[in-house]
Amino acid sequence: MSSLDVLASPGGVDVSSSPKSPLAKSQHPDKDSKPVTKQNPASPPLHGLKLAPHRELEQAQQRGRLKCSSCGGSRMFFCYTCCSLVGVSQQEIPSVKLPIKIDIIKHPSEVDGKSTAIHAKILAPDDVTIYTYPCIPEYEDDTDKVVLVFPGPGSVSVEEMTWRLQNLADMKSAASPDEEPSPKRPRAEEPPGATQQAEGQTSGATHTEERGGEAGIEGQTETPGACPLQRVVFIDSTWNQTTRIITDERLQALLRVELKTRKTCFWRHQKGSPDTYLATIEAVYYFLKDYQELCLRQEYTGQYDNLMYFYCYLHTLINKAKTTAGRR
Repeated sequence: MSSLDVLASPGGVDVSSSPKSPLAKSQHPDKDSKPVTKQNPASPPLHGLKLAPHRELEQAQQRGRLKCSSCGGSRMFFCYTCCSLVGVSQQEIPSVKLPIKIDIIKHPSEVDGKSTAIHAKILAPDDVTIYTYPCIPEYEDDTDKVVLVFPGPGSVSVEEMTWRLQNLADMKSAASPDEEPSPKRPRAEEPPGATQQAEGQTSGATHTEERGGEAGIEGQTETPGACPLQRVVFIDSTWNQTTRIITDERLQALLRVELKTRKTCFWRHQKGSPDTYLATIEAVYYFLKDYQELCLRQEYTGQYDNLMYFYCYLHTLINKAKTTAGRR
């Protein structure tokens, strides 16, 4: 069963029929009240998020699952098949505007009901697109504007990403105007650190910073806050399934970025994986937060917190169900 369908804990508790949400006592502001900050003492990484009120979700939870008007599937809050809300008013759900476009490449075997990618699509519909592999957009002409978020030896930090992309943009602009740029540049022209072969994920490939680092730092100093990034690609699958997508030729020229300091709170974290391997919605959220602060050099004031709107509610709900089941 999917947690998004019945929100059942491992102990078999169906929290969709719980008489009251753990947030019910303190989070029932009037309809016209402003969004409030919800905090979960049990989950420090989720502290202080500026989220819209969860009142609508609490009421939908008490009503139980409903049929999706499009596909007829039994759903709660939203239909992960049709990317639409179910039993929840659109006016009561936050809408988030993102500074860049997000592409999510979903593994065909990934269970829709277990994926958090749908959260991003529903909450930021104008800026998020979900593709099911092998459907992948062509990025080869935009390698100076697109990055792939994926961990590994060849991946760089969000802060380092900016000047590496700038190096790529500079190389493009330096090309002779009389020559038509090759759609597939020799990979030797890529800045050091950009992983070109998926095999580098397991072959111990590392990045060097001598030449590329000096050029990047200089460029970053000249244009503080500038970043050529326009689109970010995320892979939505279990870690055991990523090989099929990450080795696809269409992704090899993209600079890879890793969120090295963030830790997951996901209730389905895969055993044996580091706690820095994030759920899809966590990765999207943390990337945008780092991008705001480290690349644009602007103060982060919670602009993208509502991307975690569904995630935080489900996190609280499921953890409470686990606690209740453990007492039996």
